[in-house]
Amino acid sequence: MGDNEKRIGRQTPTVSRVLPYTETKGMEAVLLYNQSSRTAQEWQELMMYDIMAVDEDGQWVHMKFGWSVPRQNGKSELLIMRCIWALTHGERVLYTAHLVNTSHAAWEKTAALLEEMGFIENDDFRCTAQKGAEVIEWLKGGGGKINFRTRTVRGGLGETYDVLIIDEAQEYTIDQEGAIKHVIRASLNPQILMCGTPPTMTSKGTVFAKYRGKVLTGEEDDAGWAEWSVPKMSDTKDVDLWYETNPALGVLQSERTVRNSFGSDAVDDNIQILGLWLLINLRSAITDDDWSRCKCEKPQLPDEPALYMGVKYAKDGVNVSAAVAVKTAGGRIFVEALDCRPVKNGNSWIVAFLRNPHFVSVAVDGANGQRILADEIEDAEVSEAAVIFPKVPDITTANALFEQELFGGTICHSGQPSLTQIATNCEHRAIGTSGGFGYKSLLEGADVSILEAVSLAHWLCATAKEDEPQMIYC
Repeated sequence: MGDNEKRIGRQTPTVSRVLPYTETKGMEAVLLYNQSSRTAQEWQELMMYDIMAVDEDGQWVHMKFGWSVPRQNGKSELLIMRCIWALTHGERVLYTAHLVNTSHAAWEKTAALLEEMGFIENDDFRCTAQKGAEVIEWLKGGGGKINFRTRTVRGGLGETYDVLIIDEAQEYTIDQEGAIKHVIRASLNPQILMCGTPPTMTSKGTVFAKYRGKVLTGEEDDAGWAEWSVPKMSDTKDVDLWYETNPALGVLQSERTVRNSFGSDAVDDNIQILGLWLLINLRSAITDDDWSRCKCEKPQLPDEPALYMGVKYAKDGVNVSAAVAVKTAGGRIFVEALDCRPVKNGNSWIVAFLRNPHFVSVAVDGANGQRILADEIEDAEVSEAAVIFPKVPDITTANALFEQELFGGTICHSGQPSLTQIATNCEHRAIGTSGGFGYKSLLEGADVSILEAVSLAHWLCATAKEDEPQMIYC
């Protein structure tokens, strides 16, 4: 890039699956859109070529196409381009969104752009303004029509469409899919488009994530996918990653606006701004296979291990659990539960573990006991380990990082029965306000604080500085 050339975001997806084609209607849609006051960005043009690719019979190559782009990049603009082309070419479109305001805004934008293109309301097209059930009809012949709706389980109200649009697709539920997916069955050339951001723990939908997984593994026929994303939890201060995952950076966004978009929750920032798809979004719990794959028999400890402890006081105030984590020479992290005991029995057993001089730090979570333990550690003068009180964003980051690395195979454990039981019989619970999660047990009487302590210990070990000695061998 030359000294005077303005830097812009990556214009091609970081991850995609597009079926081969030689012809497309995408250029027609782009040129039509460009007749308004807006001009399609390069990445939007390329996406429209893929979305509107046709075969030798004029059928859509991709009967389904989905895309995920971080917020404020103009991903929904592609839906508007597709709608305007459809309207003027005799197609019937059902445009759905999760929120009333979103579908209404899409209707307003489409109508405004039609006027900017030189089309005249009540001459070329007609608008019906009923919030939550807006309509745009083409009056120049062909039967083109767009119905704008918020999604419900009532479906498409018995009408037949050629194009089904799912905006805010991260909130698209199985019940909604069952209600509206049949509205295009009678079309001779149907197409479904899904557009959104990666789901968080507070997202209700599962269809978008499952569709992505099937397309990228080749299990979904006649389908395409594109996304701008980082492959794993990443440093949100890395400006190069901003440009890698935000195609409109330098056009619709500036580095300053991105910088001021970050909050205190690293997981949410990775999802919303860097487009991270966490594997946790595709599963509801840790499975037996997930856990057993990471079992490591008889790890060998070197003479000078650097140890990290996680301590979790259970939410009900009954028990307290402790766990340890240490890094292997190969880069994996070995985790192990130390014990889970009643809070009423005191903290002396935890302090006793900390007599081991190799402990570097200990993270203590649980307002009902963390300060007491910290004072006891200090009074006992048994350890120089730093005592850390993690905040909610730290907890959500720790849990997300733990599962990401567990599913990626960079964590190992010895297969302790107590830890295995709770790890393979838990589900997520939402915590905080930014899409983070904690754990809850599926087994009556089983204390999930054991797993939460392991997650904390892993977090300390995984985020420790690299200049510390390598630990154990598996």
